[in-house]
Amino acid sequence: MPTKATIKLIKQLQQKKYRKKQGLFVVEGRKSIIEFLKNGFIPVHFYITEAFQSEFPSADIITEKGMKQISGLTTPPNILAVFQQPQNTVPNSLDQICFALDGVQDPGNLGTIIRLADWFGLKDIFCSENTVDLYNPKVVQASMGSLSRVRAHYLNLGELINTIDVPVIGTFMEGENIYQTQFPSSGLLVMGNEANGISKEIAQLCTQKVSIPQNGNNTESLNVAIASSIIIGEVYSKKFKS
Repeated sequence: MPTKATIKLIKQLQQKKYRKKQGLFVVEGRKSIIEFLKNGFIPVHFYITEAFQSEFPSADIITEKGMKQISGLTTPPNILAVFQQPQNTVPNSLDQICFALDGVQDPGNLGTIIRLADWFGLKDIFCSENTVDLYNPKVVQASMGSLSRVRAHYLNLGELINTIDVPVIGTFMEGENIYQTQFPSSGLLVMGNEANGISKEIAQLCTQKVSIPQNGNNTESLNVAIASSIIIGEVYSKKFKS
């Protein structure tokens, strides 16, 4: 059983300020934890109920009641690990198109975009400083282990764009039709805030503006994660055809 101090620590990690202070984050669920373990993450704390004892013999056994105490989920999956946050180095060049997220706020959206990046083999994601915290438990949950492979960098996007010499593709309601666009082999694909889109500062730095053509008249806009999947899918569709 975890000590009272450990229980307190794990519960505190549900909050951003404690995750930042401790440099730790929580992962719950068998599939996600396996992905982190496979990719070299070493658990600082690792708790399971007896049901997982044969599969994870090195983990500490905890009762279901104890698991409910430390879990952030309404229905705990009976397996929880705490990992150290990796220190990722910002690359000074790109050899592929990578997402640059400008103020994305919904944890589910960020988690889905991380999973998308992993699916298409994107190694890095760049996030503005006001993008939702990468280690928010809902982001970790939505990414389904992809966070163990995709490197995320929180920084000033304007400074990044001015430093790194690559095309900057901005997604707007009005822009070049993505199905008629020739995408570069590398660059930044900027996705904006759910309510306000790309900020004025970053919009001015975009070298190319694209949009997803609307065929109906009823929907005002697309969810940022859905838009991300459509656009990155089109980028790679053209890449595979060529």
